[in-house]
Amino acid sequence: MRILISGAHGLVGTALIKALEPEGHNILRLVRYTPRDESEIEWSPDRYSIALARLEGFDAVVHLAGESIAEGRWTDEKKKRIRESRARGTQLLSDALANLASPPRTMISASAIGYYGNRSDELLTEQSAPGDDFLAEVCVAWEKATSLSAEKGIRTVNARFGVILDKDGGALAKMLPPFRMGVGGRIGSGKQWMSWIALDDVIGALKFALVSETLSGPVNFVAPNPVTNAEFTKTLGKALSRPTIFPIPAFGVRLVFGEMADALLLSSQRVEPGQLKTSAYPFKYSQLDAALQHIMR
Repeated sequence: MRILISGAHGLVGTALIKALEPEGHNILRLVRYTPRDESEIEWSPDRYSIALARLEGFDAVVHLAGESIAEGRWTDEKKKRIRESRARGTQLLSDALANLASPPRTMISASAIGYYGNRSDELLTEQSAPGDDFLAEVCVAWEKATSLSAEKGIRTVNARFGVILDKDGGALAKMLPPFRMGVGGRIGSGKQWMSWIALDDVIGALKFALVSETLSGPVNFVAPNPVTNAEFTKTLGKALSRPTIFPIPAFGVRLVFGEMADALLLSSQRVEPGQLKTSAYPFKYSQLDAALQHIMR
């Protein structure tokens, strides 16, 4: 397949390309700088410009680009970059694909389970209503921006990623230093649900979505067995053979991280991978303990 990928240098993009290229797929990257060779195509969401002629003839597009939500405090300027990098960038790409003479058959566009907001113990599926906080509003706009490609007849998948687990990036990489030193612990009450997925299954599910004609619309990219933060803490400590007896109170998390604390660390989302299960995606890691043991090895 000839596949175009944005966000190619991020955690997921890097791993996806590493998995696809050995299989013989022709991978090109969307980049925000002057292309270094023919494998790169320039675009600028800020200027709303893209090299349209070079987008012809792809089999699939995987759109992963977006401002990091976990780096730095959420100032008004940071929130603006988070929102615009997702909605504006996705709108630009979707608009461009819809106007091609030879559009791709498939577009996979990143989203997140932040779509659901803070929902306590409620079991959430792809049909659940969105939340009403900042991240939920961003995700709603993010997914809405793919409407032009879907209306064109491009099979469009909105990949709602859960907490992606990998020791070299993402949330887990930030957790590991204190846990390895034996000073890790639950966050807040520890009762909030964490819907996680191993990076191996993110890549496996993306490859599955590229070829599975049954998948379209919102798809929850999470493992079948979410856990509470307290359970996650205990399991991670066990995988590292370290104690987990130093809880972080909610007020302390809010003091350090501000608004981000409630949206990312204290929010509860118990999410079901409905479409992946219905489509019979074979999860490699459906249980947290096995996933963490694999990752730590």
